[in-house]
Amino acid sequence: MNGKVSVRVVTSLGVAQTLAWASSYYLPAVLAAPLARDIGVATPTVFAAFSAALLVSAALGPHAGQAIDRWGGRSVLIGTNLVFAMGLVALGVVQGPWGLFAAWAILGIGMGSGLYEAAFAALVRLYGTSSRPAITGITLIAGFASTVGWPLSALLETHIGWRGACLTWAALHLLVGVPLNAMLPRVDPLPAEPAAEALPASVTTQATTRTGALLAVAFAATWFVSTAMAAHLPQLLQASGASLAVAVGVAALVGPAQVAGRILEFGLLRRIHPLWSARAAALMHPVGAAVLTMAGAPAASVFALLHGAGNGILTIAKGTLPLVLFGPSGYGYRQGWLMVPARLAQALAPWLFGLLLSQWGVGALWLSAGIGLVAFASLAMLRTVER
Repeated sequence: MNGKVSVRVVTSLGVAQTLAWASSYYLPAVLAAPLARDIGVATPTVFAAFSAALLVSAALGPHAGQAIDRWGGRSVLIGTNLVFAMGLVALGVVQGPWGLFAAWAILGIGMGSGLYEAAFAALVRLYGTSSRPAITGITLIAGFASTVGWPLSALLETHIGWRGACLTWAALHLLVGVPLNAMLPRVDPLPAEPAAEALPASVTTQATTRTGALLAVAFAATWFVSTAMAAHLPQLLQASGASLAVAVGVAALVGPAQVAGRILEFGLLRRIHPLWSARAAALMHPVGAAVLTMAGAPAASVFALLHGAGNGILTIAKGTLPLVLFGPSGYGYRQGWLMVPARLAQALAPWLFGLLLSQWGVGALWLSAGIGLVAFASLAMLRTVER
């Protein structure tokens, strides 16, 4: 099915993605400490379970993408609401470490088949090569997932405890998420085909293999930087000399900067090839890191704004670049494989960057800036060819 992008579809999918991100990826930041205290484990154990969930999501991504390629996103995304609800209920009744890891494994299944990559694949299945504005649209809406999710989780934890918060999020998936994803149009299923044949023959050529490898490197690098900053930004800004209050306030600028970057992509940058906007965005974190390293706390806001805007544009690029470089055929399956290294980098980032931050202080930015330059170099080696 190809045609005019539906505002109703984009809005419903964007809100559903906000719910999915808020109740999974952004959940540990608020609930990890009280959860760990009540079940008798260290807080890092909760984040270890979260990292394990990311590994599960990496393994599942290609299979979920292939299912969307064949059946469309409606049935798959409705199924992920049920999986998220199961995982959140399991987390809400957990009593010890084994149950903790089991609950996060279930949530990892939902994350591997129900976050941005799945939503992008669902849109490409609907709109084909016309999906770029729709992809931008859902990231604009879901860009507020942390803005909504963190305060709501904190409010629920304060009034009904972390267990009640988990159960409330589970109920929202059933009462809100399922109806929203059910608004996606049905599509005719494609014939079943083996995974090895799910991609067009051109994907096996040397040029397209090289393109895929460069994209995978770029995505892994950008996700490492994004996840490291999401986990440690206030602490990093304090290491640069900012007070706790200033660090928290400046870190809050990242969310609006991400949305501003996506609005820019939706407006001025939509007229150019997404590879050019992705290259510019990949440089924003290294440039901001250089400014913060040299100028210290007075440049904290500049760093947060550059990092946030770049990350916002790169989130869209993860959906649009595979589409324009390879075309819509086999998009979901290919996207799943391209994101496997990114999920692994995402699982590693909080631990590794945190270790370096504790030893080097603001000097840990040398690592994230260097990885950001790797992303830029990978994107610079790609050709601006559309299919």
